[in-house]
Amino acid sequence: MSEVAMQETTRDIARAKELHEQALKAINQGNIEDAIDKLEEAHELDHENEEVMFKLAFLLDLRGDDQGAIETYEILADRRPVREGVLLNLAILYEDVGRYDDADICLERLLSVNPNHPRGRLYQKDVDSSLSMSFDEDNEKRTEKRNALLETPVTDFELSVRARNCLKKMNIRTLGDLLKITEAELLGYKNFGETSLDEIKAMLTAKNLRLGQSLEEQQSQARKDLLKTVAANVPEATLNKNVNELELSVRSRKALQRLGIMTVGELATRTEAELLGVKNFGQTSLTEIKQRLNELGLSLRKLD
Repeated sequence: MSEVAMQETTRDIARAKELHEQALKAINQGNIEDAIDKLEEAHELDHENEEVMFKLAFLLDLRGDDQGAIETYEILADRRPVREGVLLNLAILYEDVGRYDDADICLERLLSVNPNHPRGRLYQKDVDSSLSMSFDEDNEKRTEKRNALLETPVTDFELSVRARNCLKKMNIRTLGDLLKITEAELLGYKNFGETSLDEIKAMLTAKNLRLGQSLEEQQSQARKDLLKTVAANVPEATLNKNVNELELSVRSRKALQRLGIMTVGELATRTEAELLGVKNFGQTSLTEIKQRLNELGLSLRKLD
């Protein structure tokens, strides 16, 4: 930095301090708007003065300018170290505007430094309660909307006579029924061909749905439940181990890649049938994987 620039910076910092002092006097006199103006000017001159920013954020909040206060507190919250008041005030503002996740993060940061902070602990209970209520309400709305969609009769859609008749004979009445059946099952029905299949797939795709989706979701939930059970008896480090560390054959590795299996834990939630359903995956590869899992005290998921 040149000498001239240094002199200008020094003058700006000095002027910012003067404005800060003037703002404090304005606050004592009850002139909040004048104080805000002076603090904003001081901040423009010296962006590093955290005391100016803290006072400015506080007054903006007092004036009802939630967004302005939040933006100012966020700048302070990104700095290290951060004062406890910044995290607490920002959390309160986040909660006021319904940003419960952000409020929870702020309070977690505060309590990680000062676990016994009384107001921090109190507000965290409020935020946790708000989070739970918000999640329940949103989840209920999503569920209602999805159920209404799945109950839509297939007769509401423009399908060919052949496709419509086949679905009727298979007792498939709603979109939800289609999510419980696979492509192979449809194609296995008499007089049901690729053209009809494409019609139905296009219809479902338009609604962000797909054949067999409900079956996949059930399998996914079963894998999650199993992983929780396994996690109670197997070290987390083992479950998080990358499958590449198992030194599998090329064919086995490619099969796992196709299934999107990245960790040992994910592999242990899959069934033999799922693996054998992958192209070019045979008994030799299956035996190899079972042996590797056995060495780690694990096994593939067994169907009930």
